[in-house]
Amino acid sequence: MGKVWELDFYSRPILDENKKKQWEVLICETQTDSQGSLEKGFRYSQFCPPSTVNSIWLREALETAMEKAGETPSKIRFFRRQMNNMIVKACGDAGLVATPSRRTYTLNHWLKQRQQDFYPSQEGYNETAAAANASVAYPELSAIALPDAVRGDRSDKWAFVSLEASAFDEMKEWDIRFGEEFPLALADISPDTKIPGFIIFSQRSLPLAGWMSGLELVALKFQSKPLPILCLETGLSDSWILANLTDKSSVAEGKGFEDTKNKAKGVHFFAIQSSPDVETFSGFWLLKDD
Repeated sequence: MGKVWELDFYSRPILDENKKKQWEVLICETQTDSQGSLEKGFRYSQFCPPSTVNSIWLREALETAMEKAGETPSKIRFFRRQMNNMIVKACGDAGLVATPSRRTYTLNHWLKQRQQDFYPSQEGYNETAAAANASVAYPELSAIALPDAVRGDRSDKWAFVSLEASAFDEMKEWDIRFGEEFPLALADISPDTKIPGFIIFSQRSLPLAGWMSGLELVALKFQSKPLPILCLETGLSDSWILANLTDKSSVAEGKGFEDTKNKAKGVHFFAIQSSPDVETFSGFWLLKDD
């Protein structure tokens, strides 16, 4: 199975001789090692004249990237909703699977680097255009209940927990059936930073983790209104209720989780186990809330 790539194809704050924004494709390999180097993994960039922004040009860029990488990715993640049709068509024409996802942590980090260091040094750089390109807006999400097939029963338990960032040095040695990680260096946090997490204990842990693995897991968030819940955000616009926080104690834990997550620059984790007594994780995902 090939590696996962992340892709962005959009205008940049660099004007051509006709005062039109140049476009650029960025392609990078999803980094999945919590202790990995940020310089590791395939990267490809290419500017595109505004007059040739279409799926044909993007398909050709993808084919060039695959030729340079010497491999075909198993899927392409992209986060820009407005580019959905063009990216999906270009990827499909190139024989690739395109997946809308906010789990583009490697790409987001690379984009921030280029916005700070690369684009301002280019001829035609425009600060006004840079401000307009600074962020991507996502719609407000309304969390819904998990499907009946994976919804827990009364025997299920859950807990808010935390680990120091240094604990993830050994994550490769953990027994994890389904999951995904990323380099903690993307968040630039110290080894003693507390990383908050949420664990579900369920007798149906493996089916639940298997179902979760088919989603693009992005972040856990505590919401106080209209009722206190912990929700799981996935893809570009989906949100699921993981836990209803029904008393003062659990609400306080939810608020504490969110506070600790903010101090950890958005880094947190979600885990699924059959019981607190086992060392195997049916599921374990390292997440980042940008």
